[in-house]
Amino acid sequence: MWKTIVRRFLIMIPQLFVLSLIIFILAKNMPGDPFTGLITPQTDPARIVELTEKAGLNDPWYVQYMRWVGNAFQGDFGLSYTYKRDVADLIGERALNTFWLSLLSVLLLYLIAIPLGILAGRYQNSRLDKTIVMYSFVTYAIPTFVLGLIFLFLFGYKLEWFPTSGSVDVQYDPGTFSYFWNKIYHIVLPSITYAILGTTGIIQYLRSEIIDAKAMDYVRTARSKGIPMRKVYSKHIFRNSLLPIAAFLGFTITGLLGGSIFIETIFGYPGMGELFVSSILSRDYSVITALVMLFGFLALLGSLLSDIIMSIVDPRIRIE
Repeated sequence: MWKTIVRRFLIMIPQLFVLSLIIFILAKNMPGDPFTGLITPQTDPARIVELTEKAGLNDPWYVQYMRWVGNAFQGDFGLSYTYKRDVADLIGERALNTFWLSLLSVLLLYLIAIPLGILAGRYQNSRLDKTIVMYSFVTYAIPTFVLGLIFLFLFGYKLEWFPTSGSVDVQYDPGTFSYFWNKIYHIVLPSITYAILGTTGIIQYLRSEIIDAKAMDYVRTARSKGIPMRKVYSKHIFRNSLLPIAAFLGFTITGLLGGSIFIETIFGYPGMGELFVSSILSRDYSVITALVMLFGFLALLGSLLSDIIMSIVDPRIRIE
């Protein structure tokens, strides 16, 4: 397995190279530039030209690309034109916020989806099953921004149970328990929103797997031997039905680490998704290219992580 993992990581190198080239060219061909927003009636056009020249934006694209790649290998992704900060430090700060949001979202997602999927599959065609299926249809149909705005208005502004923006209140000192608890308090509502919207696929897959498993030969054999249904479900059906869910886990984790653009934007949460949107709007090329490269790496890592999880859960499966 370790040889396969190393080989997969080596394959990522040319894939990331092609991705970086495409993204860099697309970013450079976006209309406008990072200094366009500085133009006012009082702005001297020569000043904009001077800033553009100083930033090296007038160089040929391949010169800019090679310079960017060389700096990236040294951990230098440039300076954010908007935030006037080192891109690596800026993304690291936002990545930490997104990590906590992702961690709670994944926990809530599986705590909600797995029990509902198991109940729906075990009690097929019952009122409980029909209720869960209806819930899945509703969560699948409702757009992310609609549910986010509803929760924000109801629980944030109307009931005032949760904060409406930010990741932590300014009055708390970093490193204290109150600071940590306040950060958790800020991510509860967006995490619940994301978890509810993400349960649909897992519930439907798990329900279908359990229904199919109940008709398998090994289940009929176990029942014919007089094994109680409780043990049949716990020892055979549930274990085999969870395999497809394990395959999704890698993509779910890495996808959430990339940040949710809608969730973070609606709730004003300073994560990587919100940073990505604001960087596009402000033509902050340094941040855009670095974030897209990170998102591409996470997507490739999610595929490998899913294969590894599957091989651990089911020893019969070995990644090739």
